[in-house]
Amino acid sequence: MAVLNVKHGWSPYTAIAAGVVAGVVIGTIQGFLFTRFGLPSFVVTLAGLLTWQGAQLKVLGETGTVNITDPKITGLTGTFYSDTVGWIIAAVCIGAFALVSLGGRRRRIKAGLPAGPIAVLVVQLVVVAGAIIATVAVLNSDRGVPLAALILLGFVVLFQFITTRTRFGRYIYAVGGNAEAARRAGVSVSGIRITVFAIASMMAAIGGIMAASRLLAVNQSSGGSDLLLLAIAGPVIAGTSLFGGRGTVWSALLGALVIGSISNGMDLLALQSSVKFMVTGGVLLAAVIVDALARQQRQAAGRV
Repeated sequence: MAVLNVKHGWSPYTAIAAGVVAGVVIGTIQGFLFTRFGLPSFVVTLAGLLTWQGAQLKVLGETGTVNITDPKITGLTGTFYSDTVGWIIAAVCIGAFALVSLGGRRRRIKAGLPAGPIAVLVVQLVVVAGAIIATVAVLNSDRGVPLAALILLGFVVLFQFITTRTRFGRYIYAVGGNAEAARRAGVSVSGIRITVFAIASMMAAIGGIMAASRLLAVNQSSGGSDLLLLAIAGPVIAGTSLFGGRGTVWSALLGALVIGSISNGMDLLALQSSVKFMVTGGVLLAAVIVDALARQQRQAAGRV
């Protein structure tokens, strides 16, 4: 994206679209290798990590750094809205949550399913509204609601809808929980896996574009350091199972916030990098152990 925009004069929108498409293609290739040859996904993605890092160095050229100056690209993370716009966004979010919650309850009642007491829904609405108002108030006290946060929220809502309200989302959980059972039920396991690989790679590309926008440059260290570790640790800490079939989009966001807070807190304490790596690794290991123990308990309960 940066090379196409800076060195080849592509428009920012075309360059961003090309970067996203490149991510989809990479994910599709790796998903095909995983499903076609039965390779361990870890090996496929690790080989991809090394390969695409080499490709990144090749594309960046001898300088090794590409500075981004296009306001359309830098504005992705550099745009902040006024206090008034922030409160309008808060009101829209609260209203949307209330409508979705009430609509879901109405559909369950119409279908003859238990909907739970209305008091629980009211408490949820109050908690969510309070969290949204507090968040907007904090953001308005600084520079305002950032466009980057709205982009993140949009993706979270989109994928929450896909995973919980669509057939494709149910197939994802089915394949992750028991691929053989899903195959016997008529699910195209290979197709689901390749599609998920493509989506994951697309989101990684979008994350890279946002990172480049924030740093105003792309260089040889882009995507390196502990970024990969934190991307894995965040969802796992919040309960997403490495064994598949369990986890939600909102829990992944919560995990990212937790791991980001831990990392930021250690930065504020001026801890050494060695300590930061050990603490983060320990938290990740503890989360994986808890997930493994919970999985063993579920399997034991199923056998009983």
